[in-house]
Amino acid sequence: MVLVCGTSTCHMAISRSKLFIPGVWGPFWSAMVPEYWLTEGGQSATGALLDHIIENHAASPLLANRAASQKISVFELLNKLLETLMIEQNKSFVAALTEDIHVLPDFHGNRSPIADPKSKGVVHGMTLDTSEKQLALLYLATLQGIAYGTRHIVEHCNAHGHKINTLLACGGLSKNPIYIQEHADIIGYPIILPRESESVLLGAAILGAVATRKYHSLSEAMKALNAPGQVIHPSNDPRVKRYHDAKYKIFRGLYEQQLSNRSIMAQALA
Repeated sequence: MVLVCGTSTCHMAISRSKLFIPGVWGPFWSAMVPEYWLTEGGQSATGALLDHIIENHAASPLLANRAASQKISVFELLNKLLETLMIEQNKSFVAALTEDIHVLPDFHGNRSPIADPKSKGVVHGMTLDTSEKQLALLYLATLQGIAYGTRHIVEHCNAHGHKINTLLACGGLSKNPIYIQEHADIIGYPIILPRESESVLLGAAILGAVATRKYHSLSEAMKALNAPGQVIHPSNDPRVKRYHDAKYKIFRGLYEQQLSNRSIMAQALA
């Protein structure tokens, strides 16, 4: 089964005949592909969260100016900074830079799989450092937190009847190589990028082709006009898996600690 992920939402097109236990939201009949069940779930405003983390940091104006002078995006510049930091700190892989920073990305609540609108974001490991390098680390930790959230969704769905083993990424963040590689490493499944990177335009073209009767059905048009592109595989380095398993445990613990804190304060205000 393939999990299709956009900027902040994941969808699973399920078989025509079988209705699995919904792991997150749904199921919805013919919502994405005609005559197929769809289970939908996602995190809240992940793209906006990354923008918020970057734009509200003290180093953001300087970073934006540097990116503009180099004619690259802020994300490209941050990714370059991370590669430099990995070399400077003699780390075996980029993800290891965030061993002391952990992020629960529920700044706008948790859509799935917990469905807790009261959940709040958590950043563990802040210092007085306001440099560009510190912003790069916070950006990476936030990106990882989003990926751990996707892993939580996938694990929840697989525990309730689904059999997800591949992800297909689309949207703006799918063009960020570190974002995609971290997701593959954290979730542990390959990620397929579409041949056509502009998925919204492709979808419009598919609908237009069916409307003009060039193709008789959406399925026929999809097969003719869409195709897989690059495949991003999880790292085969056991140290990477061990590292992310440890951080994922901390990630899950941040929410559990939040529930405990809520309980303590509720009792105090009772």
